[in-house]
Amino acid sequence: MDDFALTVASLSYRGNIRRLQLLFERLERKASLLGVSFSVANTELIHWRTPGQRNSPKCFSPIQIKEELFRPSDSLRWLGYWFTPALDPAAHFSRHLALAQGGFALVRRLSPPGAGLSPYLCHTLATSLIAPILLYGADLFTPSVGTTTRLDTFWRKVQRWTTNCFSATPTGILSVESCLPPVSLLVAHRQRLAPLRVVCSPPSVTLATARLHPSFPSLSGYRAPDSSRAVIRGLSSIYLPLNWKPARPVPPIGNHLPVDAVAHETIPFTLGLSRMPMINSHLASATPSLPPQSLMDNTSSSLKKRVREALLAEWASQFPTPGYYLHPQALAPRPFMGLGKFVAGRIHQMRAGKITWPRTRPGGPPTQTPPAPAVAWSPKPSNTPSFPAPRDSTAGRASSTVLPASIPRPHSGRPSLC
Repeated sequence: MDDFALTVASLSYRGNIRRLQLLFERLERKASLLGVSFSVANTELIHWRTPGQRNSPKCFSPIQIKEELFRPSDSLRWLGYWFTPALDPAAHFSRHLALAQGGFALVRRLSPPGAGLSPYLCHTLATSLIAPILLYGADLFTPSVGTTTRLDTFWRKVQRWTTNCFSATPTGILSVESCLPPVSLLVAHRQRLAPLRVVCSPPSVTLATARLHPSFPSLSGYRAPDSSRAVIRGLSSIYLPLNWKPARPVPPIGNHLPVDAVAHETIPFTLGLSRMPMINSHLASATPSLPPQSLMDNTSSSLKKRVREALLAEWASQFPTPGYYLHPQALAPRPFMGLGKFVAGRIHQMRAGKITWPRTRPGGPPTQTPPAPAVAWSPKPSNTPSFPAPRDSTAGRASSTVLPASIPRPHSGRPSLC
């Protein structure tokens, strides 16, 4: 059996502890009838605090379960997410930044500067291995400005490793050349894809989808029994429902139901759709008059394409490149990134303006760098060849005469192997 959690709320921390103890005893009695036991040694306790309680004293009261005391933790890991009593995302991203740095230290050995894997494979490793570790939980947590700066500093190292560019390359050009957007844009992109997964899932399978507002344009009319908003109408002290049809208030009200606020994030991408598609409809119970699955899959792909277009538009507007750089932003690797690391790196550096392109004549081959001017030399009328002049002791330096290769050099009478 996997992990599970018990969450209670009351007017005091002591009341929460007593209720948790009673609930665990009741759950243990019912589980013993089924032959199920729990590992009490792995129990963790955490006291949540609301934003209004951040300045209040912390609670250090432990909980006793089976004659064992468990004191409150400063952080709690649940399904890969790290939670703190004040729900500060800095602890979560700090741990995942350390994990990403450790993974990158191993991966970068496969492609040292100028050798190893091609930039195309480096881009694949960055997007499929490093980014999921670094940005895990970004669909739920939003990093602060300071945390985003730390993540961006590490992400630029990954971009430079992918492209083999110089350290002096501007960061805006570096992200475009590596086809890896900045961290802040990747976080926003993941926070747009998460609502799409919720609203396009079958309500009978996904609990969050089953609690959407009844006005939501879903292909299934099924809603969870506890999803009714009638019990909270007229109450201003708790979260308020948000109807799908009217636009969200500007500025947005902060106490809307989270599931309603998440669903409203998809409105800019659902223009022209009367109903939301349903992915994995074969997992749901029999729903009459569903469109063909291929049509719904194509519609879902179109929605994801709109989200990617929004990412590229924000990339171009929020992180502009210098005027001399004319290449557009892209998420797919460039065609030349399949070349060797050294050759592709030189192309990246040329595009970034750090080294010059080879000049070409109209209709002719590339011109080479002009050689250094030759030193003029004229032989003396006598048959005595010229030798290097002796060092000038007064000037402190030596003067010499050039002997071109076409002029025979003196020899000592021995046969020369020319």
